[in-house]
Amino acid sequence: MLGRAASGTGRLLLQSSRWPGPGAWLAPAPKRCSSSLPRNTMVLFVPQQEAWVVERMGRFHRILQPGLNFQIPLLDRIRYVQSLKEIVINVPEQSAVTLDNVTLQIDGVLYLRIMDPYKASYGVEDPEYAVTQLAQTTMRSELGKISLDKVFRERESLNACIVDAINQASDCWGIRCLRYEIKDIHVPPRVKESMQMQVEAERRKRATVLESEGTRESEINVAEGRKQAQILASEAEKAEQINKAAGEANAMLAKAKAKAEAIRLLADALTQQNGNAAASLAVAEQYVSAFSKLAKDSNTILLPSNTGDVTSMVTQALGIYGALTKPPAAKSPKVTSPALEVPKCAPTERPEADQVNSR
Repeated sequence: MLGRAASGTGRLLLQSSRWPGPGAWLAPAPKRCSSSLPRNTMVLFVPQQEAWVVERMGRFHRILQPGLNFQIPLLDRIRYVQSLKEIVINVPEQSAVTLDNVTLQIDGVLYLRIMDPYKASYGVEDPEYAVTQLAQTTMRSELGKISLDKVFRERESLNACIVDAINQASDCWGIRCLRYEIKDIHVPPRVKESMQMQVEAERRKRATVLESEGTRESEINVAEGRKQAQILASEAEKAEQINKAAGEANAMLAKAKAKAEAIRLLADALTQQNGNAAASLAVAEQYVSAFSKLAKDSNTILLPSNTGDVTSMVTQALGIYGALTKPPAAKSPKVTSPALEVPKCAPTERPEADQVNSR
């Protein structure tokens, strides 16, 4: 009896293994959230990254792990097959109105993964349809909060907001949205033309601003160069004046020293023999030289009455020189004014000069 039972059991296993066919052990590759259900056999081979939900007598029993599994064909039944891979869902194109009342046509791609096969099987009837509809409604609500210009600039933040909204709603379904990407944004033709005109105007504005900034920088550089040039020129002029003043001071000092030396030598020469005769000769030469330069600088000339009397003029000059070289006389009680002393020297010296000339 035991042999018959064993042989019967072997026939049953053989028949059960042949009846579903070789392709029934391995489920086909999932295209969406689930694949086709395998046949209920005693021996099952669950592929990797798949979860098979088994019900016993119409009630959830367990989830089969990847690999070899056994079940009772009459009592157990495979109810759902969930794929644990990352699933890509194409979100159909939809129309949405922005904050500034512009109608856009937007489609996207949704990436999600089943985290809990039990919730994904019993929490929602059609996970793909539910997530797709949730993505579309969330996209419309998020686009209604921003303007058209921000749609293109804040694309990443818009995707993040949609992912957060889907995850909050799909948490009880056992599904987690990994990311959402906007594929295409179609703008109405008139709006596109106005956007192109706005872009062209913005570019012209930038070009004008850049040109004005370049002109301003150029003028600032030119003014700065002129300022530096004037500063350097004033410093050079200042240094030149300082050097010129120092040179003039040195020249005046040198002239004073030379004049002092000449006066000293002249004084030494006058103290020697025939010094008065030499002085008379020098005065006569200067008088003749002065008369030779008359009427060269101006047409108006003032001449003394005795211009032709050279002897009297030289004698008068020598008389003034003699009065200056005489030692000062003793002070008398009566002081005479200097203006009255000059005429007295001239008559006293004239006879002496006449005697010298007559000699």
